[in-house]
Amino acid sequence: MLVLSVQSTFAQAAKSAKTAPKQIHVEHADNFERNEPLVPGAVLLSGNVKVDHDGIVLTCNKAYIFEGENYLKAFGNVQLVQGDTLFLNSKYAEYSGNLKQAFATGDAVMTSPDATLQTDTIHFDRNIQQAYYNTKGTIVNKENTLVSKSGRYFAAEKKFQFLTEVTITNPKYVIKSNHLDYYSNSGHTYLLGPSTITSKANYIYTERGFYDTKKNLAHFLRKSYIKYDDRLIEGDSLYYNRNTEFASATRNVKITDSINKGIVKGHYAEIFKLKDSMFVTKRAVAINLVENDSVYIHGKKLMVTGKEGERILRAFNNVRFYKTDMSGKCDSIHSNSKTALTKLIGNPIIWNGESQITGDIMHLIGDNNTKKLDSLKVLNNTFIISKDTLGTGYNQVKGINLFGKFKEGKLHDVDVIKNTEVVYFMRNDDNELIGINKNVSSKINLILENNLIETITFFNKVDGDIYPETDLPENARKLRGFVWRGDERIKSKDDIFTEEDNELNEKLIKEGKEQEEKNKNVPLKVRKETLNYDKKKPAPKTEAKDKKK
Repeated sequence: MLVLSVQSTFAQAAKSAKTAPKQIHVEHADNFERNEPLVPGAVLLSGNVKVDHDGIVLTCNKAYIFEGENYLKAFGNVQLVQGDTLFLNSKYAEYSGNLKQAFATGDAVMTSPDATLQTDTIHFDRNIQQAYYNTKGTIVNKENTLVSKSGRYFAAEKKFQFLTEVTITNPKYVIKSNHLDYYSNSGHTYLLGPSTITSKANYIYTERGFYDTKKNLAHFLRKSYIKYDDRLIEGDSLYYNRNTEFASATRNVKITDSINKGIVKGHYAEIFKLKDSMFVTKRAVAINLVENDSVYIHGKKLMVTGKEGERILRAFNNVRFYKTDMSGKCDSIHSNSKTALTKLIGNPIIWNGESQITGDIMHLIGDNNTKKLDSLKVLNNTFIISKDTLGTGYNQVKGINLFGKFKEGKLHDVDVIKNTEVVYFMRNDDNELIGINKNVSSKINLILENNLIETITFFNKVDGDIYPETDLPENARKLRGFVWRGDERIKSKDDIFTEEDNELNEKLIKEGKEQEEKNKNVPLKVRKETLNYDKKKPAPKTEAKDKKK
């Protein structure tokens, strides 16, 4: 037992000796002295003082070294050097060899290969290689100047962390945040609270984001948006390249035209600011204001190109649109704001009130002065069908071309010309059926009130008659080419989306919520697209001609 006890005692002593802190070592001083009344327990050093301790070197004009406490106080031109990576200069400093902690004040300056920090007071803990300050500080490196009320520097990671007001000033922009991590060697900035980025080009807001201040690439999450003079871009996830003014947005995307009060929504978008172009897909919809009414246009892909006043909207693949008293479908849409001309391309159909209108080519023409719909043009194989108000029959007007004029946003005066044919159920004021008018003529004029036919007039070479209901068989009551598509009619803004669109919408919204919840307490990672932007495909050409999709 005695042997074991002695062995244990020696082992503990060896362990204690091994972990005992190293003493501060004086390498040089011009003068050494002791003055117990002035500084009890200290050695006074003056003139070119140089000491070292476990890998650091401290120089100054004068120092008090408390050997018993392994502690020093340094005065005048103080510099603490750790390797070739950290230099701490000040007018006054204190250093504890036991705790391996330093305190520097009076025009304190901390310099690393990547940045310089200037503040009044800096604390440095060598054990965890962290420095912190609670007085206004300015950090300067090649690209940026950072100003904050307080901050912490992680030497091993070369990271500055700010948990109070901080401002990064770059020649191209200014970042403001209350929680920001900045890596001085890479220029990577992590925004972890409400933050803004202001520049001549735009204004950005985010509550969680990444910004590469060297490459000018960014990735923003949580309540983020990019605001230009004429557009506001929102989305659950935003990617941004300041060099090319390119942005992409994912999930719950909303792009607002602040000048024209138009909105484009979807779950993925690409915006090329310098090319004045925008591409939106995944349940994409464009919403525009026409005569105090909203027009909803949906297609698998939407593209907006051109400057303000010359913008062109293109919608591709199974396009559907809706406004209160008009809706329609076609393969694609081309709408030019400069000419106020909207082309419905490929199998177009319009429902105007209760009337179904079809033809090979359809144009909706607006008035740029009044910002109202002016006219409708249907070319080749025009066919208008509406259900008889009380019976089971169908009123029909057929011809080559149609030219219609709008009044207060509703189709009012319509001319159908060339080889016109009519089947029309005529009723008196008591809505009693008088007969069925079936004839042909060279031109027909319709006057509509509240989207219902008020009067019908036939012109030139009229040939036909009014038949009693019993005298006109069922098979003669439909004109050649008759196809009623009432079950396809779009009756609300929600009808513009297919079942597949709605399933995709629900899926993406669910995924977004799950991802948000999952990432709440997970450190933000740099998205691959952010680091590999150069590999992205080029922007679509804005001069592309209309093509049937």
